[in-house]
Amino acid sequence: MSTTEADKNRWLIALSAVAIHLSIGSIYAYSIYQIPLNETQGWSTSSVTLAFSIAVFVLGITAAFLGKYVEKYGPRKSGLAAAVLYGLGMVGSGLSVQLGSLPLFLATFGVVGGMGIGLGYISPIGTLVEWFPDRRGMATGLAVMGFGAGALLTGPLGNFLIQSFGVAPAFYALGALYLVLMAAGASYLAKPPEGWLPAGMEDEENAQEKAKSALSGLTNLSATEARTSPRFWMVWLIIFINVSAGIMLLAFASPMLQQIAGATATTAAFITGYIGIFNGGGRIFWSTLSDYIGRTTTYAAFMVIQIAAFFVMPALTGVWILSAAIFLVITCYGGGFACLPAYLSDLFGTEDVSAIHGYALTAWSAAGIAGPQLASFVLETTGNYTTALYVVNGALVVGLVTVLALRWRIGKLQEQGPARRTGATSD
Repeated sequence: MSTTEADKNRWLIALSAVAIHLSIGSIYAYSIYQIPLNETQGWSTSSVTLAFSIAVFVLGITAAFLGKYVEKYGPRKSGLAAAVLYGLGMVGSGLSVQLGSLPLFLATFGVVGGMGIGLGYISPIGTLVEWFPDRRGMATGLAVMGFGAGALLTGPLGNFLIQSFGVAPAFYALGALYLVLMAAGASYLAKPPEGWLPAGMEDEENAQEKAKSALSGLTNLSATEARTSPRFWMVWLIIFINVSAGIMLLAFASPMLQQIAGATATTAAFITGYIGIFNGGGRIFWSTLSDYIGRTTTYAAFMVIQIAAFFVMPALTGVWILSAAIFLVITCYGGGFACLPAYLSDLFGTEDVSAIHGYALTAWSAAGIAGPQLASFVLETTGNYTTALYVVNGALVVGLVTVLALRWRIGKLQEQGPARRTGATSD
């Protein structure tokens, strides 16, 4: 068995991934631009929000179509390309504000910036899975924890820059900062050398094969093969439902706290500021736990917890009790993203995991539109959040059934074992 030495430290690889994700995770602090752009540019709330929606949609599409690019050119070049795109998107946003051009803002922040976020999101993930075959969940959770916690950096810093220097200079400064952080992180990224294993795995029987393989009894699939397999689409639906539930709360947490629990606007804004902590913390907590209890069990737990939370939310009158339920759901939202790369490598192997991950993230794009839009429609129709919460709860029940069906299918495939034809679409 090979015990090739690595010339890089895998924990610094993880730190590099965090630097990239912390930068692109600034998308979660987008609300800090809302009022300043309304007041200084006269752009409507819906117009400003459209830039955010475009960015979320484009990031998912970019992740899907550029996953193969990451596999071909490697994490360093992909990460540097993401740094340039996101930096240009932010600087271009500043220029569009300075020129007073809403179409340019939608193009720079939404399209160019969205492409940078999508490419930056997937660039380090496959590499981390290969550097941490013994802790797949924890490693990828650590990276995307940075994405979930991005608002904690950008929120106060961006607000300070806007108040002190104006909106356009804030975009310029943040764009330069993100470019430096992402470029520095990308420059250290590299796949482990062939034959490398972490200490502790070197003496395990068939460790090299285990490091790259799917779960025992499941065949390794290419990205194209995975995309046509039933188990991929089951995972896609699970992610779509989990993200739809979480993003609905992200969009409406403040008004929900005011309408259901009677919180003041100030209190609601204060509480929603903590969402980034639970979004980021949930990612590392759940992904680390998934290494011990299994990814399928973890996703089942997400569904059960959220079904209970959404069911009781309409009856929770205490501000902090309702807040606790929202925070709990947000940990599941973040955890769903964090566990996904490791789950995909469990199900399909690590060879094409960046590309497969990119395809799976189209569920995020779809949910980013479906979740808030569904909630808005129900709210406008009924005048309250109760019906919207129950509709989402029904979707979560479908999600739980899908998780259980996926568990059953995995079990059946493992029973059949290596006798199955590799790459069969019936997988």
